[in-house]
Amino acid sequence: MSHHKTYKTLVIILGIVLSLVWLYPFVIVLFGALKSRSEIFTNPLFFPQELTLENFPEAYESMNFTQAFLNSVGITAVSVLLIVVFSSMAAYALSRMDSKISTIIYYLCAVLMLVPFQSVMIPLVSLFGRIHLLNRTGLIFMNLGFQSCMSIFLFYGALRTVPISLDEAAYMDGGNFFQIFWKIIFPILKPTTVTVIILTAIRVWNDYLLPSLVINQEGMYTLPLQMYYFFGEYTIQWELALAGLLLAMIPVIILYIFLQKYIIEGVTEGATK
Repeated sequence: MSHHKTYKTLVIILGIVLSLVWLYPFVIVLFGALKSRSEIFTNPLFFPQELTLENFPEAYESMNFTQAFLNSVGITAVSVLLIVVFSSMAAYALSRMDSKISTIIYYLCAVLMLVPFQSVMIPLVSLFGRIHLLNRTGLIFMNLGFQSCMSIFLFYGALRTVPISLDEAAYMDGGNFFQIFWKIIFPILKPTTVTVIILTAIRVWNDYLLPSLVINQEGMYTLPLQMYYFFGEYTIQWELALAGLLLAMIPVIILYIFLQKYIIEGVTEGATK
């Protein structure tokens, strides 16, 4: 019992230390955003002596936050919707097909998750440029292509536990493929669907590399891209840069706080069932 308590105590201490190390950069950003221009140089790493909120309105206006926010929301929402629809239907078809082709396609999706975007980004962006499919539309299609493999993998694992007898009973009642899937099967996949939404939304929202290659019109910048240009313009004014960085973090933090309880449940269901 003593060895077990000692081990448990060490694990708790290690967890606390790792949590503090992980949270410290965010705390520095938060403290810096609440400091004046003079204090951020005299007291860069600790709690501000005088709190100020004046940095946020100025950063909000300077970085054109509203336009960048709407761009990110639109691209993320459409990308997530398409990924959920297509990946869930693809996983349903693969899970119900008892053939070597479906097995090969499934394992191909699993393998493609390991392919880094950097290895294909130059020919892909060049191809999309030749067919005049860049900016928002091209970014959404690329998100659909790169994020679908993981989503299919999760949906497939969950669907393998749904008995085929449900499909057969619905089919005997006169239901077609789409009615069976959307009215009977898809509601059962709620935990996995929420997990896919959260993971995909976070990745699309925070992505900088792909938008930097695809978006070439200033009014279409996403938040990470707008933040990059804003940070480069205001590197001397660190209080504004850190305030803008904190503003860019807030939406995805709120999303994660409200939906975090579904992540472990959905990932576990997709991986083990």
